Amino acid sequence: MPRDLADVLHYFLPEFDGERETGIGREVQLGGVEARSLAILGIPIGERDVVRAALAWNLAIETARLGAATLMIAPASDAGSPLWPEPGMGPLGTELVLCPATDLESLYLAATELAKSHANDTKMGGIVFVRIPPPWLAVGRTKANPIRWLLLLTSANRRDLHEAYDLAKTLSGADPAVELGVTIHGVSSISEARAAFEYLSRISEEQLGLVLSSYGLLVDDLDVYRAIAAQRPIGLAHPQAPATHALMDVARLLHEDARSRACD
Repeated sequence: MPRDLADVLHYFLPEFDGERETGIGREVQLGGVEARSLAILGIPIGERDVVRAALAWNLAIETARLGAATLMIAPASDAGSPLWPEPGMGPLGTELVLCPATDLESLYLAATELAKSHANDTKMGGIVFVRIPPPWLAVGRTKANPIRWLLLLTSANRRDLHEAYDLAKTLSGADPAVELGVTIHGVSSISEARAAFEYLSRISEEQLGLVLSSYGLLVDDLDVYRAIAAQRPIGLAHPQAPATHALMDVARLLHEDARSRACD
């Protein structure tokens, strides 16, 4: 599992200056490994955070492109929200499921049922992406977070990084064994992403004793916002855009880690 942004930077665009290295991402060499179940990945996303929701949905679609079974589950209160397309089967077999969960425990149970019922959909494994309302993670809302693997999507903005740190502090305080990954989004250069991740990683390790895993970066690209406005997957609307290639690479990293996991 990647533990430092420097370990994965060479999978991504050089500096978005028009020159591309050969091989946009790493190939996932996992032949012969059969999935025991789908992995469950929690992603805290606010009820009005359209950009992060769109990035999560597009990561799910790109994971499906790898041949994985991929589902996105969110609370039924999201019905009619601009966060998501219509529930049901979406592009490349990615499915959006809304469930009547009102807290983290019931949301996790619904995700677990999906993970088990779709475990045999493909030999390539898969991921149940879970939209977690951030207030559900607040101290006192639950004894412990039952979702052990989470991805924090954060920009390089210091305010957003501090919000991500506060969330990491809450999660690690409730469960010291929690596994937290970070993807830096909305950046225009690798150096910007590197500085942001190193800052967040350093304060998390120094103050919390928490080692964060890096899941790379997502670029700031006008095509992202065009695709969101058109309610179309970025990879289908703009297949050659830098944002699409970055999404593909992050999806590969997530998929590779998911193959080593199984739901209990």
